[in-house]
Order: sequence, then C-alpha cells, then structure tokens
Amino acid sequence: MASMEAPAGQEISGASAGAGAASREAGDERVPAGARVPDFFIVGHSKCGTSALYAMLTQHPQIFMPEIKEPRFFAPELRSRFRGGDSDRRPDTLAGYLDLFAPAGPDQIVGEASPSYLRSREAAGRIAAVAPGARMVAILREPASFLRSFHLQSLHNHIETEPDLRRALELEPERRAGRSIPETSHVPATLLYSDHVRYVDQLRRFEEHFPPEQILVLIYDDFRSDNEATVRRVFAFLGVDPQAPIAAVETETLESVRSPRMHRLARRLRLAERNPDAAGLPARALGAVVPGRLRGDRARALWRRVVYGRPPHADPELTLELRRRFKPEVQALSAHLGRDLVAEWGYDRLD
Repeated sequence: MASMEAPAGQEISGASAGAGAASREAGDERVPAGARVPDFFIVGHSKCGTSALYAMLTQHPQIFMPEIKEPRFFAPELRSRFRGGDSDRRPDTLAGYLDLFAPAGPDQIVGEASPSYLRSREAAGRIAAVAPGARMVAILREPASFLRSFHLQSLHNHIETEPDLRRALELEPERRAGRSIPETSHVPATLLYSDHVRYVDQLRRFEEHFPPEQILVLIYDDFRSDNEATVRRVFAFLGVDPQAPIAAVETETLESVRSPRMHRLARRLRLAERNPDAAGLPARALGAVVPGRLRGDRARALWRRVVYGRPPHADPELTLELRRRFKPEVQALSAHLGRDLVAEWGYDRLD
C-alpha cells in the first residue's frame, strides 16, 4: 500500500464529530456526549523523530496536543508497571483520557503521540472503536540504525541494563521466556528488539481498521533531510494550513552510559525526590544525605561528564549482520509502500 495523504487544504472528516454516539466504546466505557476525541495520532516508531514532530505540530495554531506527549492509553499492555514521573499523570480511564483534549479550542483539531501504538497488537482496534475517523501518522527507520538508537534509549530509560547491543539481542529468547529481565525494566516487552522491526505487520494492523486515506507513512530519512517539508506534508495530510509558520526542532543526541552503576544511582535519587513513598528506604536515606549543593547546575554538569560519554560508534560487523537479517523485512516494506527502500537504505549492496 502506498502512503496516502489528503490534498493541501482539504478538511478532514472530524473524528470529534458525533463523539457521543452510543456505538463508540472503549472496553466497558462509552465516550461521553460532546467529548473531544483525537482527530489524529502519531503512532510511532520511537527514535524516528516522533518527539520533534510532536513539538513542531504543537506550534500550529489549528492543532492542539496535550502536554503529556505519550498518553499510551490505547496500549495498556505496553505501559509502565511502575509509578512515578509521567506514569502518574497518564490517565487510566477513558473519561480521564478525553479530558486531555478538553482545553482545545473549537477551531482546533486534536491529536496525541504515543509511539507504542505501532508496536501494540491491539491499539489499532481500540483506537478505531473510539475514533474511527482519526488519521494515523507512522514513521519508520532503517532497521539497524533504529535498533542501535532504541537500545541506547532503553539504557537511558533504565529499561535495559545490558550495554552491548549484540548481547542484548542474544538475550531475546531468555527474555521472551520471562528470564534475564532487569528489575528496573518497567515494560519487559520492550526488550524484544526484533519484534519492533515488524514494519509491514504493524502497518497492516492499522490498515485493517482505517482506510488508506487516513494513514500516512513517513520515512525517518526524509524527516532528517528536510524537517520543515516533512512537517508541512503532515499539515496537509491533517487538513490544516500547510503554510503556517513553524520553527525547526532538534532533539538532544543521546550519550552513551559510561557508568551503568552511577546511572542507576541517579535514577534512585530522582525517584526519592519525586516520589519518596515509592523509592524505598535505601534510596530515601541516600537522598537525605546528599547535600543540596551537589544538585546544582555545576554539579549536574560534572555528574554528566562522569556518568555519560559520546555515543559509541556503530559496530560495522553487527550492522552488517542486522542488515542481512532484516533485508526480507525491508523488501516487504518496499513492496508495501511502493517505494524502493532496499536501494535507498543500501540493502541492494549487501555482499
């Protein structure tokens, strides 16, 4: 299926219209009469520019997106099993979820960005039950580059503790069986890296519930090479003014975790500050004895130099192995989108 988009300036059929219809349900919950439901979703993937896209879309006067970037409401199986930070702010009920969009103006469309939706096996159906007229934006990235970046992000988020990507990939069978999962891994399914690169299956799950004109598939390389043009393409797809002024957004480049032990210590201290009850006695005691002056800007800068470093260079041998492994997926995706990603991503030059 080729990626489809609405002509510039064309109004979308508002997913919010008729939101009180009795047929709209999420589990045992019904959409309250008059509630705003999302007109669009950025469904993923992570590490493919979703944060920058979210930030740029929020600049458009005709678009409203909630402050919580990733509500993850329609993928509860991929939500954190721990509490703290954004996990405490994410709504657990449909009414609470829809409240996120209540501040939107009458002339705005509303949307949200939860990259976990593309990975979820059930999110597409759950979204369709509540917002059948909504539009979907997916962003895909060359598999080897994606996995390397996603693994680094997982280390930063304390989902992963194995610093070597090759070893992390080798642990997949163990982790699929529920073993070798770090105690800080709040979403164990995230550690099954190969499952993230099921691009065609992931797109088809959404195609089962939404027509082609409601699905836009972007390629990360396009977003990186021409940030503004890609965002304006999204504006046109969503039916808002594609010429609205916007400023480019650059997200921070992730560093490598030089000291996993100190990185875990930092997490415990942050948890003790944000949620003392959930931190446990050792972390609370540690937080109490760390002088406040060590938490200032200068101390944080010194801490970062000790704990983190430049991103590691990609392992050429592992990169080649991954590209060979995922070439069939890239071939299938090329056929599905009608775009020669095999050549664009250099998979036609593998020896």
